Amino acid sequence: MADPVVVCLSRSGEATAWCVAEILGAAVHGRMERVDRAHAYFDNALDHVRMLFVSGTPVVGVCAAGILVRAVAPVLCDKMTEPPVVAVPDDGSTVFPLLGGHRGANRLARQIAQGLASHAAVTTAGDVAMGVALDEPPTGYRLANLTDAKGAMAAMLGGSGVTVTKENIFDVEDTAGGVELVVTEAPADGSEARLVYHPQRFALGLGCARGCDVDEMWELVQKVLAEAGIAAGAVAC
Repeated sequence: MADPVVVCLSRSGEATAWCVAEILGAAVHGRMERVDRAHAYFDNALDHVRMLFVSGTPVVGVCAAGILVRAVAPVLCDKMTEPPVVAVPDDGSTVFPLLGGHRGANRLARQIAQGLASHAAVTTAGDVAMGVALDEPPTGYRLANLTDAKGAMAAMLGGSGVTVTKENIFDVEDTAGGVELVVTEAPADGSEARLVYHPQRFALGLGCARGCDVDEMWELVQKVLAEAGIAAGAVAC
């Protein structure tokens, strides 16, 4: 995820914006002539927020949630790739993850709320009911079959229970249930009843002659990983 930007629209929210920026290590973008201090300035809030969103930048707006919604609504297209959007009122009393809850927004909201000693208003079903987001594993792990996560969570919410294989990265109760959470470095088949997580513990080095064909290089990488029994998702870099 790219570094977030804190967007501030007025002097009344400026103190909160700088607190949030310090918590996240983020830059502050301020509305021209309406804030006293910022790393960068803009004239039109809707256009600026929309530009940040389209560029893949997580947006934390210290402003009304409706402003952020109106800004990004015309360009919404793929929730699997879009950056998170979070709203914080001027007084910092509550933090609202608006978009991309399982793409970093819930995590950002909790981080901000903890730093501000306020409350994160998380509404995604899995987080509320079970305290976990199956499609947002802890740092250092990658979900191999992301599209199956929604069905798996629905089954868990319906009472199917969980079976944990190897590491319990979500710290959930193993009830020998119908949804299996597998952590493995090796390639493995997944489904809505079997989510596969790869720990990113390997680094891949590759040298080649100038002008080497990209497809040939990729075939070599796949061959080496297959021979070693390592899933591509377990490669961190």
